[in-house]
Amino acid sequence: MKPTLALIDDSDDVRALVRTRLQLSGEFEFVGEGSDGSEAISLAYRHEPDLMVLDISMPAMDGLEALPAILALSPETRVVMFTGFEERGLAERARELGAAGYVEKSLPIDQLPDRLLAVLGKEQPHRPRGLRLVDRGGANDDQAVLDEHLERFREVFDQAAIGMATLTLTGNVVRANHALAEMMRCDPADLVGVDYGQVSTGHGDELDEGLRLIRDENQGLVTFEHPLPLDQDRMVRVTLAPIRDSKMQPLYVFAQVQDISGQRHAEEALRLSEERFRLLVTAVRDYAIFMLDPDGRVASWNVGAERIKGYASDEIIGQHFRLFYPPEEQEAGHPEENLARALRHGSYAEEGWRVRKDGTRFWASVVITAVYDEAGRHVGFAKVTRDQTEQREYAEQRQGALEQQAHLLAVTAHELRTPAAVVAGSASMLLDEGSALGPPERRQLLSAIAASGYRLQRIVTDMAAASRLERDALELDISSTSLHALLHSALQGLRAAHPGIEVTADLPEDVTIPADAGRLGQAVDNLLENAVRHGQPPITVTARVEPECVVISISDAGNGVPTELLPRLFDRFAIAGPTGGTGLGLYLVRRIARGHDGDARYRPPAHGVPHVFELTLPREQTRTRTRVHG
Repeated sequence: MKPTLALIDDSDDVRALVRTRLQLSGEFEFVGEGSDGSEAISLAYRHEPDLMVLDISMPAMDGLEALPAILALSPETRVVMFTGFEERGLAERARELGAAGYVEKSLPIDQLPDRLLAVLGKEQPHRPRGLRLVDRGGANDDQAVLDEHLERFREVFDQAAIGMATLTLTGNVVRANHALAEMMRCDPADLVGVDYGQVSTGHGDELDEGLRLIRDENQGLVTFEHPLPLDQDRMVRVTLAPIRDSKMQPLYVFAQVQDISGQRHAEEALRLSEERFRLLVTAVRDYAIFMLDPDGRVASWNVGAERIKGYASDEIIGQHFRLFYPPEEQEAGHPEENLARALRHGSYAEEGWRVRKDGTRFWASVVITAVYDEAGRHVGFAKVTRDQTEQREYAEQRQGALEQQAHLLAVTAHELRTPAAVVAGSASMLLDEGSALGPPERRQLLSAIAASGYRLQRIVTDMAAASRLERDALELDISSTSLHALLHSALQGLRAAHPGIEVTADLPEDVTIPADAGRLGQAVDNLLENAVRHGQPPITVTARVEPECVVISISDAGNGVPTELLPRLFDRFAIAGPTGGTGLGLYLVRRIARGHDGDARYRPPAHGVPHVFELTLPREQTRTRTRVHG
């Protein structure tokens, strides 16, 4: 006749796995199963099974609590504790309570039937080597279910500097470290099996409530405090943290026990220094620190409040603090809502606009804290305000700079991709297929490489110049420069980069201007490239000589700059459309022009006259070196 067996475990997965293994072994007759200690007691009373497999950590009543009652109702039942706790003291405690065996969940599940038969004193059936008890799904997959639980049970905390204990879901200690034992003035093994509520010195109800919140309301952390049983002057804070399975069901609880006696002494010292702190508050100038009565009227005022808000104490005490808020927030009841939040949550913090006595606004960081007397009565609010206007402006500027930097990186990557691909593809074709190409094809590929190289050079030059402006300044080396030679060189570069481009020029002879030829050439190059990319041929370049300046004009037959872009046309990173470029070209044109004591401007098309970009440059040399600041 097969021995009868009852299975108790709070995990549905574990029960299903163990039940299946034991049934497939053919060695046991199941009479029932349950999920906590009270159900185990009921099964023992109704069935008096030969064997009961009993988990330790379960809600409501754990295995250690249920074990004496089980054996009292069914003395012949052999109870095997089946648990993930690997603690020798716990095994000994279970045997003291009458357990016939102690099996860890780390045991391979296919060995469990033989272990249980050994507890009953029965011979283990002979099984051919390599035969598994289950042939549908694989033992490795099944073992993983137990390993999941075991992994959570194997928390190593013996050497922790603060007290640590592992508790069942009903509060019994199953493992304690040395730090906790030192607090309790005992050995760690002495705490195993003890209800932690018994050592919490009258705070057992708080422990029970914390465990209930973990079990029933899925709370993550619970804390409470209690004095040490053998040293009432020392106070500890207990933090309960549940360990849950993959279905978020609690398996057991970690208790962290920290001595906070020093903190309590510090709090007492702080209380004794309240008067000195009050005197300090009245002298603080960088913070507005004042009290409000329960209705929101100003009850105290410090030097910082007077400096930040502009009111003298005799002007503001007794007035409602809504005066500090903009009219639209007063009408919306925002000041009163802030007090309600502080009262509801203990404190409330926000940032927002506030109004000074003279009507000007400032950006404030505000903390409102509800204040209670020793009897717990609400007596008002403490309000701390700091003027954060400068910090807000700095943060906005920094955010803008970061956004510009991200934009530049994205646009530059886009701008570099096409010419780099053209250079690589053309060079590869010349290398691989050069002998098969005729002169026109080779010339076309070389022209493409030259044009792409010119474009890459422009991008690199613009980025280098913009970087110098960002870091400090762009230095110009001013000398007498031939206007004709400078513009002629720029047009040659344009034609080389864009063969066949239709461009006309009217350039004066024998005119010199004070300029940094390299930087001014860069500005002209940028205007020409801008006409190629965004305009329509023909491109026209002229230079007009006036008594005090020369005006370089570059126009094309296109539609001109979009109206929405005009206000920021020469700003850094200003672009429009998918061919917008890096947004640095026109920005550098104006900075370079102004570095020469000139300027750059744009004239939209009007009355049949095409749109035009103009560079105005002085004819007289005023300095030989200058620095252009960003």
